[in-house]
Amino acid sequence: MTYTFSRFFTLAALAIALPKTAMAQVANVDPQGSGPIVNALGWIQGTLLGNVATTAAVIAVAVVGLMMLTGRMNWRFGATVIIGCFILFGATAIVSGIRIAAVGG
Repeated sequence: MTYTFSRFFTLAALAIALPKTAMAQVANVDPQGSGPIVNALGWIQGTLLGNVATTAAVIAVAVVGLMMLTGRMNWRFGATVIIGCFILFGATAIVSGIRIAAVGG
């Protein structure tokens, strides 16, 4: 009986320890030749999160809020626009939270 428990705990400890070893081998460098792709994605990120996008989002939220208050727009559609702006500008925080949860630290 004790042999079964000790074997179970040994296998459980081994199963818990193995994923950490595999995750430690992940390199955080870009692959060779991906420079133009990374630069293009950085430009897109800068455009989507820059001053022009912020101004457009503020105007959109103001217009949608005014239309919702005057009864010209469905509240569900207006809330979708506002939540979409929160997701767009909070994307970096959302992704970093997912990465922290995936790594476990």
